[in-house]
Amino acid sequence: MNVTATEQLPVVVIGAGPAGLAAAAHLVHRSLEPLVLEAGARAGAAVREWSHVRLFSTWGEATDPAAEKLLAPTGWVKPDAGTYPTGGDWAADYLQPLADVLGDKVRLGAQVTGVSRVGRDRIVDADRETQPFTVHVRYADGREDRILARAVIDASGTWAVPGPAGGDGLPALGERAAADRISYRVPDLNDPAVRGRYAGKRTAVIGSGASAFTALATLADLAKSEDGTGTHATWILRRGISGSTFGGGTADQLPARGALGLAAKAAVDEGHADAVTGFRTDAIERDGEQLVLVAEDGRRLDPVDEVIVLTGFRPDLSFLSELRLGLDERLQAPVELAPLIDPNQHSCGTVYPHGVKELSHPEGGVYLVGMKSYGRAPTFLALTGYEQVRSVVAAIAGDHESAERVELVLPETGVCGGAGLFDQPQSDETGDGGGCCAPAPGPALIQLGGGSPAASGGC
Repeated sequence: MNVTATEQLPVVVIGAGPAGLAAAAHLVHRSLEPLVLEAGARAGAAVREWSHVRLFSTWGEATDPAAEKLLAPTGWVKPDAGTYPTGGDWAADYLQPLADVLGDKVRLGAQVTGVSRVGRDRIVDADRETQPFTVHVRYADGREDRILARAVIDASGTWAVPGPAGGDGLPALGERAAADRISYRVPDLNDPAVRGRYAGKRTAVIGSGASAFTALATLADLAKSEDGTGTHATWILRRGISGSTFGGGTADQLPARGALGLAAKAAVDEGHADAVTGFRTDAIERDGEQLVLVAEDGRRLDPVDEVIVLTGFRPDLSFLSELRLGLDERLQAPVELAPLIDPNQHSCGTVYPHGVKELSHPEGGVYLVGMKSYGRAPTFLALTGYEQVRSVVAAIAGDHESAERVELVLPETGVCGGAGLFDQPQSDETGDGGGCCAPAPGPALIQLGGGSPAASGGC
């Protein structure tokens, strides 16, 4: 196939979440044909799984400008910019209308099973760059298809691959066998069945991020309710408690995120949760109807009824195995982006807006964007994702000047106290328990998958 013919092919976007649908809107704006492939039954399928969680930021930062322009002719009205949407609100009031506008450019129940070059596996050099991409798809009804594409934007996220309990990054011994008592999501205690699972029970919460904060605050609220007597949490951290353990508190540039950390601290201070530090889970053993967690150093915790594992997420790279990706060996993020977000290097640094330069791979024409672009890094901001897709789409359209121009100004933020630092002294401790990043002027940011203490849970 010649270059001209290839340019007539669609740009395949994998995932109909916030970044994927924003990419499609930018493609339409550039008069390029998008084809969005979503494995779920509805747009924003992953977001809907944490529909009970409230975002850290307001509607003012939750939408993409190109998407707003696409929605405007339909009579869509942006919700009050000063209010905080839940995941369910985001999906229903923005993602679904956007998918509806895109119409048949979005295919649901379409699982991407492989991406390659036509007639070229990853070994073959000859004429590689002149061949279009071939995207293999399996539909919900069992049909299979191959779709040719001029470029591929993978915005499939990381939600489907949560981290395990094991401190070495692998499932702890017995973790799979105890699957009936282990959850990898923050529970929605508005669901009576879920509420009954944790009410009056002892629950271990493994993790140190916003999701763990949400779980601790949620379980503490349950403990204080009429039907929650006896509810107690054991909070398991792989490192020690420091001044930054509970986030920025009142100094956090996202007030809802700061309040969430304070709610988690209150859960500990009020006796609804006990903190166990320096504990790297090695095994999960059955003790009758309960579970016992065993650390690498041999410590054994008191039996618990349930375990909630909130140790982050990972990218699924299996269907990209025939492409030549340049990924950092630690984070599984693009090599140019990784140094900016690596928690082994950044206790508190600036992750500046970035685009096609940092997201490019040896295989031209393929891009990982959104949460997936961060690989295993613990922090991702939605506004950063919108800037990513704007830049990437500009590059695909041949507008290299726009692709290389930064069109988003962010306040200072950082990957603060990531998992890679749990053995090291915390250089960011403050006497008042504040976070590592001081407030800075500028627009508020969204961390996907977080929640506020006002919500019923987190993710």
